[in-house]
Amino acid sequence: MDKILEAVVMSSYPNNVKQGLVRRVIEAAKQPMDSEQCWSMLELSTKLYLTGDTKYKREIGKEVLEVYGHYHPEEFEEFFNVRFLLSLLQEGYGPLGKRSHYVLDYIQLGLQFVLDSPSANSIFSLLRIEVLRKVCERPSPKQCAKICKLLAQHPQCIPTGKHQLLFCQQLIRCIGHFQCVSEGEEEIMEFLEQVNKVSGLLQRIWRTQTSAILPSLKELFTIISSTEEQEAPSNALASVVQFVPLELMDGVIRNLTNDDSITDVQMMMAIGRMIDWVSWPLGKNIDKWIIALLKGLAAVKKFSILIEVTLSKIEKVFSKLLYPIVREGALSVLQYMLLSFQHSHEAFHLLLPHIPRLVASLKKEDSNSATSSLEQLAELIHCMFFRFSGFPDLYEPVLEAVKTLPIPNEDRIKHLLGQNAWTSQKNELASFYPRLASKSETGKIGLINLGNTCYMNSILQSLFMASDFRHSVLNLTEGNSQPLMTKLQWLFAFLEHSQRPAISPESFLSASWPPWFTPGAQQDCSEYLKYLLDRLHEEEKTGKRIYQKLKESSLMSQAVEHHYLNKTLIEKMFGGKMMTKIRCLKCLNVSSREEAFTDLSLAFPPSDRNVCGTTSILPVEEIGPQFIEPPENAGQLMGSPWIQRRAPMASENAASSASVETLGFQEPGEAANPIRGNDAGVDAAKDPLSTFGEQACAPKDSRSVPDLINYFLSPERLTAENKYHCEKCASLQDAEKVAELTEGPHYLILTLLRFSFDPRTMKRKKILDNVSIPVVLKLPILVAPEETEDVCRRGKDGAVPGSGFMTVVYDLCSVVVHSGVSSESGHYYCYSRECTDTVPHGQPRDGVPKPAFDKQLDFEIQWYLFNDTRVSFSSFESVSNVTSFFPKDTAYVLFYRQRPGRQSCLLHQALAEAGRLHGEPSLHKDLMEAISKDNILFLQEQEKEARNRAAYICALPKSPLWWRDLDRDKDDDSSSGGCSPAAGGGGSGSFHGLVF
Repeated sequence: MDKILEAVVMSSYPNNVKQGLVRRVIEAAKQPMDSEQCWSMLELSTKLYLTGDTKYKREIGKEVLEVYGHYHPEEFEEFFNVRFLLSLLQEGYGPLGKRSHYVLDYIQLGLQFVLDSPSANSIFSLLRIEVLRKVCERPSPKQCAKICKLLAQHPQCIPTGKHQLLFCQQLIRCIGHFQCVSEGEEEIMEFLEQVNKVSGLLQRIWRTQTSAILPSLKELFTIISSTEEQEAPSNALASVVQFVPLELMDGVIRNLTNDDSITDVQMMMAIGRMIDWVSWPLGKNIDKWIIALLKGLAAVKKFSILIEVTLSKIEKVFSKLLYPIVREGALSVLQYMLLSFQHSHEAFHLLLPHIPRLVASLKKEDSNSATSSLEQLAELIHCMFFRFSGFPDLYEPVLEAVKTLPIPNEDRIKHLLGQNAWTSQKNELASFYPRLASKSETGKIGLINLGNTCYMNSILQSLFMASDFRHSVLNLTEGNSQPLMTKLQWLFAFLEHSQRPAISPESFLSASWPPWFTPGAQQDCSEYLKYLLDRLHEEEKTGKRIYQKLKESSLMSQAVEHHYLNKTLIEKMFGGKMMTKIRCLKCLNVSSREEAFTDLSLAFPPSDRNVCGTTSILPVEEIGPQFIEPPENAGQLMGSPWIQRRAPMASENAASSASVETLGFQEPGEAANPIRGNDAGVDAAKDPLSTFGEQACAPKDSRSVPDLINYFLSPERLTAENKYHCEKCASLQDAEKVAELTEGPHYLILTLLRFSFDPRTMKRKKILDNVSIPVVLKLPILVAPEETEDVCRRGKDGAVPGSGFMTVVYDLCSVVVHSGVSSESGHYYCYSRECTDTVPHGQPRDGVPKPAFDKQLDFEIQWYLFNDTRVSFSSFESVSNVTSFFPKDTAYVLFYRQRPGRQSCLLHQALAEAGRLHGEPSLHKDLMEAISKDNILFLQEQEKEARNRAAYICALPKSPLWWRDLDRDKDDDSSSGGCSPAAGGGGSGSFHGLVF
């Protein structure tokens, strides 16, 4: 029968004729026949299957084998024996030089018929050894895929024990040698399928034997970190990583980055080759592993590796965005590489020539993937514009390309930059090595205390957080002839862009040092602030003019320019005006004088004064956790500036508290009309600290900032030794003095005068009274009558008809706290937040800005605590309660920012236009280069310190507890730090000792 079959197959008959004849032979084979005939048919079918020169012959051989395996199992088992299989695997089949490529397919076909035979275990044992040998011979992708297909169908043939670990490692080495020799689409798809079969077998083994994962990864790293290979390992290795469980990532990366046996060159080679994997089309989680390793290197301060790899690979990663199949992973890696490379613009500038072409290509593609990638790319580009400003000539083509794409807000940009910076990556040993502490998670930078200079640090941080002032300072150009302002600009620029957790203000301290301050001694921060603002003001005023883009912008109207042309920056930001009026109580003549101020010094009322009884022109209100409504009868306010505002003394028979809304002028000799309640006022005057007196007026601890401002604005009697010389009377006369605010500053600075001279002890003492601080403050400002009527007619801007006053709303920005009992000692720190306009800069109806305080107040703005080098997140609740928890820690200097309103609309509009036109201030190139150089220096310092630390730990005696298996390590945080593999050390506890 075998002769008949062979003759039919070799004949020249048409295939359909042959098929009919073969069918008859196969049907006859299903009948019983002797063993010799079976062997002859099995030999012929084996020959056809393994050496047939056409697919037709191989199909016939396969069909005959299947029939004999099914209908003649005993003969088939005898034929398909261990010796025959060993010969096939080791010597091959067919003429020398033309060995069959179908041996593995043949074995896989035959195995299904001997699974239950007595010889099955012998065959499985043979195959376990032979597949390992085959893999060690580095078979082609096609042959390797056949091995894996065989093992996937018959897992009994997978090597076990130590051989299984070796098999996994050698299989990975095979993948490292895979190369797709053809560029045709079909060949590429076939290659990818082969690689997936091989990596899929690894995944199957790892699922059942997790102990094989780490040795496999060790082999993988050895391959990609090798510097001896002449040819780079295949990107197909990316298919291996995708099957590693992500829960192992932290442990693997931690031990990799802390293994001292891995040289920088090896690590650089490894991460560079991993980045090349973004071009692998079917990989999953590849980007996660790449980013994790980059973050791990940043955490151990190996910045030189990161810099080199980023600059050499970022353009290649960027180019992969053109291909949808790998775009998502490539974009993730690109985002991290760019957002983390913050010390220099070099990486971003490498991409500038390529961005417009990529954007155009993505727009043309018009797919969901392209649209999403465009938005993410635009966000990334604007982050880089924000971080590396000052290159308009380079950025113009890019800005033109992305002009129609969404622009992220500043908070989002700062969040991304702060989250991804190399210096923001936490190191497990940072707590043991303070010099390795990373940048604050807030993204803000501290100031180093140079010896009792916390008074300066707290003031500088408060000024820096005044965003409008900061932007104006950063907008200064070179050669502005203002040396102190230039130093402030450099300091602000470093606070904005440095990668250090804290910087030294030594240069600025020496330039701004008041000559009467004693070096090394604690000073009054308010005194320093006054001196600093005065210096900056005078420096500009005397001819060293500041250049501001908002002044020279064509978008600024001439009216606005004329209004602010003669003002210095300090006047624009902190300058207000106050009218002081003195009225003679004999002739009623009034003299007035207007003067400028940059801060208001608020005294505490004497203990025998009834604070709640003071009244002012228009009540100062606060809006905070508790809202204080404006007076219901505000329409009854009089236009006269002469209003009874200070509670009379007890001797004047008017000790009971008068409401702040009680207004009207008390003529000389005319008795006040107090609000009496069971004659409580008289008792309270006799004993201000009596229980009933504290009920009539809120306790001393409940004083608020509005109370102190009302006291500041209340009339003062000039009598006895303080009599006023009236020019009309030409003699000293009793008089009344009153202060009125005529122009509210953009930033209102309030100093609480807590330090007073005690004549009994002849020393300065500190008033420790708790003062409640409103987050929003309403301040009365005197305006011209026609302006008041105009405001009242057009909208609700807080003006009271007929009163001559309008309400200006301020938001709390910063609070400088003094901790201690004396101005010559103690410590300063500050709470700050960035206040911006709560009303969009839209075109107001009828030309009148919509009052900001009509909007819902935002108490969600993030607060920060600046305490020299330490910066942390905080809250308004902490600001409010600091004195309650720490009695010696009291608010001293407050910064408020004016909301847009009638009085301030011109400046706000100018700032808004400048902000929209120019965005984040562009620093001049010398300053940018200085920051970049310092950032590189800092990274080098950190890397050197980290290496010294690693060398020190490596020299320590090794503990038997240094190694913990990964499963235990995940749940036992105590194994991290100096007593973990993260410390490196080589030997059995190192990465190359199979320990992760």
